[in-house]
Amino acid sequence: MPNRIIFSEGSGLADSIYGNVQAPVRLLLEKRAEAYEQKSLLGEMFALGTSTNFGDLYTSLTEMDDFEPVGENGAYPSTSMQEGHSKLIVYETWKNQFTVSQEMVEDSKLLDLKQRPSKFVASYYRTRERYGAALYGAALNGQKTMTYSGKQYDVTTADKAPLFSDKHKPKVSGPDQCNCYQDAFDVTALDRAESIMQDFRDDNGNILAVAPDTIVIPNDPDLKRKVFAAIGADQDPLTTNNAFNYQYGRWTVMVWGYLNQYIKKGSACPWMLMDSSYLKEYVAAPLNDRVPLSVKSIIDPNTDANKWNGRARFAGGFVDFRYILAGGLTGGKKLDGTGA
Repeated sequence: MPNRIIFSEGSGLADSIYGNVQAPVRLLLEKRAEAYEQKSLLGEMFALGTSTNFGDLYTSLTEMDDFEPVGENGAYPSTSMQEGHSKLIVYETWKNQFTVSQEMVEDSKLLDLKQRPSKFVASYYRTRERYGAALYGAALNGQKTMTYSGKQYDVTTADKAPLFSDKHKPKVSGPDQCNCYQDAFDVTALDRAESIMQDFRDDNGNILAVAPDTIVIPNDPDLKRKVFAAIGADQDPLTTNNAFNYQYGRWTVMVWGYLNQYIKKGSACPWMLMDSSYLKEYVAAPLNDRVPLSVKSIIDPNTDANKWNGRARFAGGFVDFRYILAGGLTGGKKLDGTGA
C-alpha cells in the first residue's frame, strides 16, 4: 500500500494562528499512516497498484499451444493466443475531513490536536480495509454485487460469475471449473482443496501449476484451532501411528478480523486457500489508487476553523478466480467430488 499522503496548504495559514499547527499535524498524519499500513492485509489480499485512468479494463491471453516435433529442417508451427474474459474497474472518489478550532489552538488542547489527526487517518485506512473485506465477504456469501456506504460494487470475476462459483466458464474450451465448496476446514479438506487448485486450468484447458501457499480465515477461535492443528505439527493428526504430516510448515496463515462483519456462517465457518504469487503475477484481484490520499488544509471563512479535507480515489475487484478457493460455503460442492 502506498505510504504517502499528498499535502496542500491554503494561503495565509502560515501567518495565522494555525501556522505553528500545520507541521505537527502533518507529522502525526504521516506517522499514523505508516502504522496502519504495516497492519493492513489489503496488500496480501489484493494486487495493489496505481492508475492514471478513469477506469481500467483487465483482460488476459490464453496460453500458447505446445511446442511440436518437426524433424530436421522442419517449418515452425503456427501458434496463436486469444483474448480471455475482461473486467472493467472504475475508480470511486472518497472524502472525509476533520477540524481544528481556533479555540483549541488558543487553549493549547494538545490531546485534541493529536487525537483528531490520528482518528482521521484511522478512518481512511479502516475504510480501505472494510471496503476490501466487504468485497470478499460478499463473494463468500455468493453475491454478484455488494453495497458499501450506499453504493453498489461488482463482485464478479471477468467471466461474469461470482468470485466463488462452480460455474466458471472457460473462454475457449474445457469444462466449467469450481472454487466454491461446502466442506468445513480440517486436514482432509486442506489436502483435497490444494489438489483441486493445483489442477486449475486456463481458458484453453491447460494446467496452470497453481501453487496455493496461504490460508485466510476470519477471526474465529474454533477455526483458528482447527487450522493450526492441521498444519502445526509434523505428525499426522488423523493417525495413531504418527505418520508424517506433509502439510506441516508449508502455509502462511492470515486471520482477517474485518471479514467477520461481512460473512454469513452456515454449518461451517468460511475459509480460503490462496496462491499469493498467482494473485500478484496475474493481477487476479487488483486494488488501485487513482489518486492517493490528498489532504488540504484551509481556513473556513465562516467559522475561522482550520479544516483538513481528505480526498482519495481508489477501487478494487476480482478478475481471475484461479488464485483462490473457498470452503465452508453454503451451497458449495463437496471437495470429494461426490456432488453438491
